[in-house]
Amino acid sequence: MKVILQQDVKGQGKKGQLIEASDGYARNFLLPRKLAVPATAENVNTMKMQEKAKKAQEAAEKAEAEAAAEKLKGCTVKLTAKAGSGGRLFGAVTSKEIADGLKEQFGLEISKAKIVQEEPIKSFGTYELKCKLGYEVTGTVKVMVTEA
Repeated sequence: MKVILQQDVKGQGKKGQLIEASDGYARNFLLPRKLAVPATAENVNTMKMQEKAKKAQEAAEKAEAEAAAEKLKGCTVKLTAKAGSGGRLFGAVTSKEIADGLKEQFGLEISKAKIVQEEPIKSFGTYELKCKLGYEVTGTVKVMVTEA
C-alpha cells in the first residue's frame, strides 16, 4: 500500500515522503495514528503543492538572508563600555549587545544566536564578527568598542 507520511517515522522515511508499506502496517499502525495518509491522487497533488510552496519559501528566506548579508557589509556597530586601567573592560561585550546595536543603529533584526564570537570581546578596539544567517549564507559585521 502506498502512503504519504505526515510525520517522520523511524525506519520508514521523512515527513512528506511517498513510501510503500505493507497493508497491515499501514492500516493498523500508520493510518490510525495519523502518521500517514493513503496515496490517493488528491493527496499526491496536495503533497506536490506543499513541496512547491516549501521550496518557494526557502528561496525567499535565502534571498532575505543574502540581502541581510549585503547590508551588514557597510555596518559598523558602535558600542560603549566601561573599563578599568589598561583598557580592559568590566565584563565583556556580548552578542546580545551587538544584536541590540544592529537593531538600534541600522534597523537590522539579527538574532544573537546567529552572531558568532570566537572569544569574548574584553578590550577596546574594532572587531570583525561572522553572522551565520542560514542557508549557508554568512555575513561579517564590524564592531567598534569605545570608552563610555
